[in-house]
Amino acid sequence: MPFTLNPEVGASLAKLFGTSPPPPPEVGDVNTRRERTAAHFGALKTLMTAIEDVETQDFHTKAEDGHEILCRWFTRKNYKLAGSSAICYAHGGGMIALDVDFYDPLIKRYVSRSGVPFMAIDYRLAPEVKAPIPVTDTYAGLQYLHVHAPELGVNPERIAIMGDSAGGGITASLAHYIKLKNGPAVCKQILVYPMLDDRNTIKDGAIAPFAIWSSDDNKTGWGALLGDRIGGEDVKPFEAAARMTVADAKDLPPAYIDVGELDIFRDEGLEYARKLGQAGVSCEFHLLPSVPHAFEVFAPDSEVARAAMDFRHKAITSF
Repeated sequence: MPFTLNPEVGASLAKLFGTSPPPPPEVGDVNTRRERTAAHFGALKTLMTAIEDVETQDFHTKAEDGHEILCRWFTRKNYKLAGSSAICYAHGGGMIALDVDFYDPLIKRYVSRSGVPFMAIDYRLAPEVKAPIPVTDTYAGLQYLHVHAPELGVNPERIAIMGDSAGGGITASLAHYIKLKNGPAVCKQILVYPMLDDRNTIKDGAIAPFAIWSSDDNKTGWGALLGDRIGGEDVKPFEAAARMTVADAKDLPPAYIDVGELDIFRDEGLEYARKLGQAGVSCEFHLLPSVPHAFEVFAPDSEVARAAMDFRHKAITSF
């Protein structure tokens, strides 16, 4: 039987996008994708229930080239931190769009439920910067969290890295970059429908009708990040994590991955989990039926979104 879309998710998508969405932008059109993504996330923010029990504080640190990076610290109000775990977070946006401000309500949901504080890193976007700058910016934010862990009430041995979509890809690449640099240890990598493979630019006919993020979008995002190196032989795992070999995977932190079966990132997520397993790296993997990319953002009250959030909550509180 052919794929079908989860009806709860489908109803939410129809409400947000309408039954006659505008034609997709051309490959390489970053600005239109930025504008549409910002408009969709802006609309979603107005529909979300406000999270009142989480507060934020902004810090800044320097990237390797001196650029000042925003690091936003999310904590539950009146929640004493002493030796707490913490998460360093990279937001989504296809490598080309969004920022920490758009992700405020999404991160607050995780913090409110779990009590685990998050530090979200406002890494720079492509095409204004090229790989591996989003990864090295996030690495600078992770270093800041480690250095300041005692004053933030965090145990530096209980820090994990996490991201969704492009941020999931950046998080996976960050694990490789940490290993390369012998950087601060992290105890887990939590990858939510991660964008891992710059070679994933061919339309999958079975998924294409449901794709929120399409193969053309993927070609645009990776092209903006890698330029004419996209799909080439010299791309490294700390730039596109799917380039890892089993040998590269050895000694990476244990992983959590979830992805919908109607997401173009499905197969690259499965392959990444397979390589981690072959390298002896523990990986919890969830393939969620009948849902596309970012399903829980568009339909947060659906049964499948609640199930996914339960899985993530267990991962977030597991260390």
